[in-house]
Amino acid sequence: MNKIAHYLQQHVDGEVVTSDEVLDYFSTDESVLQQRPMLVLYPRSERDIRKTARFTWQLAEKGRSVAMTARGSGTDTTGGSLGDGICIAMTAHMNKIIELDPKSGVVVVEAGILLDKLQQVLHTHGRFLPVIAENNRYGTIGGAVANNDSSRYSYKYGPMQEFVRGLKVVLANGELIETGRLSKRELNKKLGLASFEGELYRALDKVIEDGQTQIDQLAGITAVSKAGYSIADVKQKDGSFDLTPLFIGSQGSLGVITEVILDTAAYTPRPLLFVAGFSSHSSAWKAVARINELKNGPASIDFVDESLLTAIQSINPGVLKPLEGGVPAVLLFFEFDDESPRTRKKLSKKVQKVLEEHDAQTVEPEEEEMSGWLRLRDSASMYITSSIDKKRALPVLDDGHVPVERMSEFFNTLPDLMSSAGVTDYAVWGQAGNGLVHTAPRLDISSVGDRQKLFKLMDAYYGYVCELGGSIAAEYAEGRLRGVMDSLQFSPDQIELFTKIKHIFDPGSTLNTGVKFAMDKQKLKSMIRSDYRLDHQHNHLPRG
Repeated sequence: MNKIAHYLQQHVDGEVVTSDEVLDYFSTDESVLQQRPMLVLYPRSERDIRKTARFTWQLAEKGRSVAMTARGSGTDTTGGSLGDGICIAMTAHMNKIIELDPKSGVVVVEAGILLDKLQQVLHTHGRFLPVIAENNRYGTIGGAVANNDSSRYSYKYGPMQEFVRGLKVVLANGELIETGRLSKRELNKKLGLASFEGELYRALDKVIEDGQTQIDQLAGITAVSKAGYSIADVKQKDGSFDLTPLFIGSQGSLGVITEVILDTAAYTPRPLLFVAGFSSHSSAWKAVARINELKNGPASIDFVDESLLTAIQSINPGVLKPLEGGVPAVLLFFEFDDESPRTRKKLSKKVQKVLEEHDAQTVEPEEEEMSGWLRLRDSASMYITSSIDKKRALPVLDDGHVPVERMSEFFNTLPDLMSSAGVTDYAVWGQAGNGLVHTAPRLDISSVGDRQKLFKLMDAYYGYVCELGGSIAAEYAEGRLRGVMDSLQFSPDQIELFTKIKHIFDPGSTLNTGVKFAMDKQKLKSMIRSDYRLDHQHNHLPRG
């Protein structure tokens, strides 16, 4: 056991583990990257995390930087839950619901609680957290907040940041702070503190004052993107101040989230579903653009591209049974979850009228047909878990945003773009209303040639997405894998602003170093696995 592990073992209540088996397990997540931690800590309380942070802070002061990486269930597809220092495994002990107010729906939870457990408890009280995606319910709330997750219902309800009221966060030096919106008077008290927290407020207030022009420009980007830091949402025009937006989506690079206060929404257990098929992308995306203009509309709009349907036809043709008329160019799935069945029906009729004007073939499934259509909607999970020879669907183009009005252009160009990078086998699906696109190429990551294709492919793909006015990260933060693409979306001055914020919160580089804009491409290339597996997730249905 190394000296750091030995020290921590004597000073924390949780378990400190350095066995090869455990370190190997935590060296991968759901991304194509691999990085072995020095040790794994299973904290029993935030006190353990504070002691660990204080220790790494002291090491940094002596010139030795050891990073801490908070980790949930390892579902991150960007390598954001990997690190070569101390891996803080949150799920073992810090997984409790602390408080739930059934009347208001406000819930307080520890960061390591599984999303599925939280959602089930909320359901029993007639509530739900819309940003918990069905295909990621085995993740943790800490990871979901750190990534600013979205789900299909974010079309109606917004991303995670819309539901977080406040946080408890362990800072780089071990101080514990609570976040929430402060009045101008409360902010002045924070600015007067002699602690590290006071330093943060003073330094950040100055950065905002000096960089207001850049911050105003960033507001438009971070409204649709999960990349960078949401600095534009920290200080309001009335002088109020809230650090919460910075920590949401920061992927543990500014502090370790230990507790979350959340708002929730009223739950409708049986939403209305209908499906629309289109013979062309052009008509499909014109219809979506019109639906986006409606004052009231669906809770979600998912899409499945013909590339995925064709792939599923060779994997499990029975899934396509609902498609009696053949494979369309695009399938759209609409859900309406308004509490009143009458309202649901009224809204769905309004949307169907728009669809019919764009030559859509619509189906409102009967009760006995529902499971077949839902299986078709979620069929990406079958594609992800399948393999042809040694080729697997890789999450390297996993989370782009394309403006809806430019989606037709995107799909017209995509085949040539993929072909120019040497890739012909891929599938596409996503959330139509938000313009969120998942593109999954099949590659043999054990092949040197295919590994070399990855970065050529990512550069071309994300470069084109940004050229269309889109984003490199729309459903969750950019992590390590897409962090090297931040320069495609942000100017050098904007990245310098993010770097200043990172240094204010983490002067010793001890907080999940290497995520977001801080990753070096050559270092990233050395982290690419030679064998891609979903070992962590086979008890569940991996992301779709």
